Amino acid sequence: MSTSKTIQSALISVFSKEGLEPIVKFLHSQNVTLYSTGGTEDFIKNLGIPVVAVEDITAFPEILGGRVKTLHPKIFGGILNRQDHESDVQQMKEFDIPQIDLVIVDLYPFEKTVASGASEQDIIEKIDIGGISLIRAAAKNFKDTVIVPSMNEYSLFLDMITKQNGATTLEDRKLLATKAFHVSSHYDGAIFGYFNTDETIFKTSIADGQILRYGENPHQKGFFFGDFDAMFKKLHGKELSYNNLLDVDAAVNLINEFKTDGPTFAILKHNNACGLASRKTISEAYLAALACDPTSAFGGVLISNTKIDVATATEINKLFCEVVIAPEYDAEAATILQEKKNRIILVQNNVELPQKQVRTCLNGLLIQERNNITDNKKDLTTVTTTSPTEQEIEDLIFASKICKNTKSNTIVFAKNGTLISSGTGQTSRVDALQQAVEKAKHFGFDLTGASMASDAFFPFPDCVALAKEAGITAVIQPGGSIKDQLSIDYCNENNLAMVFTGTRHFKH
Repeated sequence: MSTSKTIQSALISVFSKEGLEPIVKFLHSQNVTLYSTGGTEDFIKNLGIPVVAVEDITAFPEILGGRVKTLHPKIFGGILNRQDHESDVQQMKEFDIPQIDLVIVDLYPFEKTVASGASEQDIIEKIDIGGISLIRAAAKNFKDTVIVPSMNEYSLFLDMITKQNGATTLEDRKLLATKAFHVSSHYDGAIFGYFNTDETIFKTSIADGQILRYGENPHQKGFFFGDFDAMFKKLHGKELSYNNLLDVDAAVNLINEFKTDGPTFAILKHNNACGLASRKTISEAYLAALACDPTSAFGGVLISNTKIDVATATEINKLFCEVVIAPEYDAEAATILQEKKNRIILVQNNVELPQKQVRTCLNGLLIQERNNITDNKKDLTTVTTTSPTEQEIEDLIFASKICKNTKSNTIVFAKNGTLISSGTGQTSRVDALQQAVEKAKHFGFDLTGASMASDAFFPFPDCVALAKEAGITAVIQPGGSIKDQLSIDYCNENNLAMVFTGTRHFKH
């Protein structure tokens, strides 16, 4: 038996009519019988094309304010009947059920209604019942019935039937059925997400995925699922890679800590800051950030918390970097940065990040709330006899913001609104501190009078002792060790100021 089927009848019931007209006209040219409801029926009539109202088939009017239109055995029998089952064929004749070869649906815009801030009553009314039922029925019976489940498939479907003179293959119908179950599952997921208050249940559905050049390494496939265009406007450059996206994510999270601060510029490599500075101008901030570690800055991701001007762009243009991000660019600055063909230039939109973070773990997922706590002056408790100066307090908070966004174990040194150096991702906090000291020395920084941040407490006084030896005069840490007093005692004996925040900032 041929798997190719010519469409002879169609039920059309859609919310969005955009792009529907050429389909209706083509079906009419093929002498396809059209059935429809409500606004879609009026749309077809206004095209001067004959259409049969669903209520003329069911002998039952639309009721309950349009909530019930197509939910009837004569409609669903026409969609679900198996044309190679004799009993189905006989029942179609017995109950005078018309064959429906094609169903075209576009659901009520539930997600858009929720996003608009509409009332609960309006949101509930945008939960499609008849449409979702039609989609599932036609998709289930894809061997005999064609389903077009949303306006996103209008052009695909029109191309199919135009090339095949009004017919579809089994492969066509199965492809459209797959898209239909995607539409229905995504739609139901959005509705569940609106109602769900149980944090132990997790469901997510992202409609559009992007194929990346590869994953973390060239032998790995990579994909991005998210609305990148909502986050950024891309002005220039090659396609972002898997690793680019991870660095961009880290950059956005880091710069958000300085969103309301003065001009601040950060340079990141492998998800960690290798340079960060706040200054009176963004050009000065960039040059100070670059001086932190010009070696690591090569091939890095650059991000600003304010508009990038011509002076800054001119300096950036001297550096090979993968990505530049800012909320705005002077026109000439954007032109300068685009001189490098592959350099990716992004305008960051003011978009709120998801409040839950998700990652794979073993054979499942780990989910946690976003770390939304940023240490500030009012959180600080001075635990030593020596109190930090105002400048040290600023530097302690500055260092803490960087520390929070750096891989544990972490130690960060800062001075006068500048990242001096950091020890990142070490198995020992002592190792992280020693790494930071050596790095500062390598780039010629004087740690005398610098401030130090740690993402977690010190179980022993060895870290503050090493810090004192390096020239550090103020320390910020969460506290919470049963041996906190050992570090406090050392600081008191050696005139170091130390403050506790009460908040740990592990980042794994």
